[in-house]
Amino acid sequence: MTLLGARAVLIAFLSMQACRIALASTDGLAPASAGGSISSVRTAQLPAVPHDGSLIGLTAIAGRPVLIQQSDAWILKTDRSGWSQADWRPPRSDAPIRGVISDGQQAFALIGGERQDEIIRVARLELDGDALRLRALPPLPVTLSAALGTTQGAALYLAGIGSDGASRLLELSSSAGRESWTTHAGWPGGDRPSSLAMQNSAVYLTVQRSERTADRMLRWSTDSGWRARGDAPGSIVIGSGRAIGQAHVLYLIHDADGAASLMSFHTISDAWARLPYRGTGHISGTVAWGNGILLARERDGRLDFETAELKSGRRQLSRLDWIIVIVYLGAMLSVGFYFYVRAKRGSTADFFVGNRSIPFWAAGVSLFGANVSSISYLATPAKAFETDWQYLTGKLVTVLGLMFVAVWVVPVLRRLNLVSTFNYLELRFNPAIRMFASALCIAMSIGSRMSVVLFLPALAIATITGVDVVWSILIMGVCTIIYTAVGGMRAVVWTDFFQVLVLMGGALFAVGFVVHSLGGAAIYESAMAYDKTRLLNFSFNLTQPTVWGFILLILCDTVLTFPKDQVLIQRTLATSSDKNAGRSVWLFAAVLVPGGFIFYVIGTVLFAYYRAHPERMDPLLPIDATFPSFIATELPPGVTGLIIAGIFAAAMGSLSGTINSVATLLSVDFYEKLATNPTQRKSVRFAEWMSVVIGLVGIGLAVLLSYYDIHSLLDLTIELGGLLGGGFAGAYTLGMFTRRANSAGVAIGIAAAIVVTLLAWSMKLLHPYFYLAISILVCILVGYVASLFFPAPQRSLEGLTVRIGRERGVLRPEGQQ
Repeated sequence: MTLLGARAVLIAFLSMQACRIALASTDGLAPASAGGSISSVRTAQLPAVPHDGSLIGLTAIAGRPVLIQQSDAWILKTDRSGWSQADWRPPRSDAPIRGVISDGQQAFALIGGERQDEIIRVARLELDGDALRLRALPPLPVTLSAALGTTQGAALYLAGIGSDGASRLLELSSSAGRESWTTHAGWPGGDRPSSLAMQNSAVYLTVQRSERTADRMLRWSTDSGWRARGDAPGSIVIGSGRAIGQAHVLYLIHDADGAASLMSFHTISDAWARLPYRGTGHISGTVAWGNGILLARERDGRLDFETAELKSGRRQLSRLDWIIVIVYLGAMLSVGFYFYVRAKRGSTADFFVGNRSIPFWAAGVSLFGANVSSISYLATPAKAFETDWQYLTGKLVTVLGLMFVAVWVVPVLRRLNLVSTFNYLELRFNPAIRMFASALCIAMSIGSRMSVVLFLPALAIATITGVDVVWSILIMGVCTIIYTAVGGMRAVVWTDFFQVLVLMGGALFAVGFVVHSLGGAAIYESAMAYDKTRLLNFSFNLTQPTVWGFILLILCDTVLTFPKDQVLIQRTLATSSDKNAGRSVWLFAAVLVPGGFIFYVIGTVLFAYYRAHPERMDPLLPIDATFPSFIATELPPGVTGLIIAGIFAAAMGSLSGTINSVATLLSVDFYEKLATNPTQRKSVRFAEWMSVVIGLVGIGLAVLLSYYDIHSLLDLTIELGGLLGGGFAGAYTLGMFTRRANSAGVAIGIAAAIVVTLLAWSMKLLHPYFYLAISILVCILVGYVASLFFPAPQRSLEGLTVRIGRERGVLRPEGQQ
């Protein structure tokens, strides 16, 4: 038995043992709710301040709590040892401060008029050392009473009751450097607001009912207006709402006995969860503090302060989990060294195209593995969890595009006997176009794919095990670099094949576990109630992912420009014949939809699970960590290790392919063109070293990403791919589907595509899904029109276009004899 076969048997055995143990434990598994909240609350006391009954509000500026009273203000010392009196000049008595707004970083004061509870202006509170100052903002367009506010980033909203008794929502906006207020429609019912918070560009308002029972929750956004979100589990402590994480809002809720409980509201599932904190005493003020809330209470002539901060909880991995993960990583490295030893005895073509002897079925599965990556394994379930299945439309349309590619495009490239797909652009146009397009592809592969592919699983591993994100990035990155650099394309394809088996097995088990826990009926009802399976969007709104947008995107991204993707093309070029190359693409198309469908199903069943058990969500985690959090806290030991291996598989499979393809481009498109007396052996050696360099650059970019709070990494990948990858792609369409396009016209088309796409991005004119399509179309249209102003190609184009791509032979770049 070969090392490759032994690896497969070992992985299969460990997988079966993990599933057997998990299934045995599932039969007696207690409901998730029995475990209670997975988050803990850490409390601490801060020094007290004498209180004379003149408290106006508790706020915070740049994380420093500020206490404002009628005649003075206090600032918490940086060492938290006490409060120092601020250098503060309160406003005139005819314009008193009625309240404050703060998100913990910036603060605003609500300035009143002559009548009690009347707000006429808002001023920004600024802190300069221990000096507290007010900076006036434009006057309000209407006078408000019972006003509350919220701020997040550059946004500031006010909600209150106008002098006519109607509700009002005001937004402070900035245009051309000038600030002004915009009036939006008020909420239905006109009840008095009890809290106002912002989360993910939407405003969440709770209002008091006349009978003083549970408050009512409403949501407002610019695209959908006001929407009811059910009732709160009680009466909200006035002004206590604050956004936390990417999808939660924290509230203090009055209990029947007068105490206050800390609860979270999940803005995606509208589910409330009780957190392990309950405080007594009258609450005079609250403000955002770290990962929780700072509370002020009146007690015996002073103000006492208490912090309540959330802390994530993690389960320790079992010994079986660690064994599975370690064996998996060791097996990956062993495959790379196995093919390295074989390559020593074989042709140097092994490194780039596996000596063109890869079976079509392995290449097809490898194509799917490269397409899946950690983006599909982690970010796609998160997107389905947050929204619906609209992005799955892209895969349905892609299948139709791949059919065309398998019949018409792949045979043309196969007959040219290429290693770099960009060699086609030299044959059709000239070397400059080839090198420029190849450079753009390298930038796209490293910048928009490698960094995200590495960061996503590192985020997952950190969520599951508590291992630092940076260390997770280093472990995956170094292991992948080693087996890719030494094993070449054979190692990439065969590790992809087994990695697909591991990651799909873990995904299927996760779905089965939730179905077993909740029942299919409960999942179906939850999904239907929230329209989580909506697939087709036929609107013509260019800011949304619509069917028309996907058709346009796939037409441009797959049908017209499939050769631009070196990662995919290199796998088809590694097969033994034109027929097998086409078969690999057909197999890829056959598994793309059912494989992708599973990841969207994961997101939907997770939505149902966490709607039923909201206390099992961690408010501090980003949305992209939803699936990893589920793996870490809910799945049985053994299976957790298997799915961690699946996460590694999803990342390392895609990462290895990208590293190998970029190294190939650097070697074939640049080293062999620019070096003096290059040899095949030197070219391979150069590619091996470039694999290391590329991997290290990808690791660095992934570490950089870890310092940013990114809402959706799937959207980021789409956006960067469109910005970096569309400019050169249209060159393939002009080359393969037209005979009039020439080098000068294509160069102009590429430049125009880059400029137009950057303008669309900077002005936020389109949904990011459209960037790639727009870039490609601009390149095609401008490139073709520009070509008409230059002489038509004079040499034969036989074998270079789809229409006449049947002739074999040696082809030379334009301008060569």
